[in-house]
This record gives sequence, C-alpha cells and structure tokens, in this order.
Amino acid sequence: MRAFFKKILKRKKHFGYYLQIDLHNCNNVAISSHNIIETYIFTLCELIQMKRYGGTNLFRFGEGTLEGWSFAQLIETSSITGHFDEQENRAYIDIFSCNKFEYNLAINFTKNYFSGKINKVYKRKR
Repeated sequence: MRAFFKKILKRKKHFGYYLQIDLHNCNNVAISSHNIIETYIFTLCELIQMKRYGGTNLFRFGEGTLEGWSFAQLIETSSITGHFDEQENRAYIDIFSCNKFEYNLAINFTKNYFSGKINKVYKRKR
C-alpha cells in the first residue's frame, strides 16, 4: 500500500510558486514601523513584478511579547503575507503566486531591507 501512495505522490504536480523566508537579527526599527513595512510590500511587489490587488492589510496586534505587525497583500496571482516578531527581531515572509518570480531577487531584497540574516528559506516550484 505504501508503494502505491508513493507512486501517486511522485506523479502529483505542485501548483504555483512558493517562497518562505525566515530572517533573524533584523533591524528592530524596520520591523516595528508601519511605514517601513508598507514601503517594503509596495517595493517587493514592483521588484518581483506582481500587481497588487486591493489595499494592504497591515495590522499590529497581540499582547505582551507576542505583539507585532502582520500583513496580507493580495496580488493578482495570489498573495504575499508576513509576520514580525519585535521581541526576537525576526521576520517571516511568504510569497505564493501562480506566476513565476525570481526567488533570489525576493530573498536578497528582503534580507537587505530588514538588515536580517537568513535563518531558513523554503522554495517550491510548480
């Protein structure tokens, strides 16, 4: 039975392009600022040639050490989301699109924009 499911999983194709970026040692001022995060979202979309759909949902919520910014930006081909941990200076960015985009461009821009160090990157292609 296991062999049967392994065969099915090998044939199954992924849909879309996904990138997960986990940064640590980020600039605390950058990940704590509404304006800096909003500018990051606009610039990232332009850089990887994704057309924003609607406004950016950017909210600060949580309590105590869990308080921080989170965002969701719809793009015509899916979405970009992010969460920021100000206590530990970490950033978590997820990009999913049906259209191909330059992973390394998004990774390097995000790392440099928030002055962070790569903790983990996960990529999946169609």
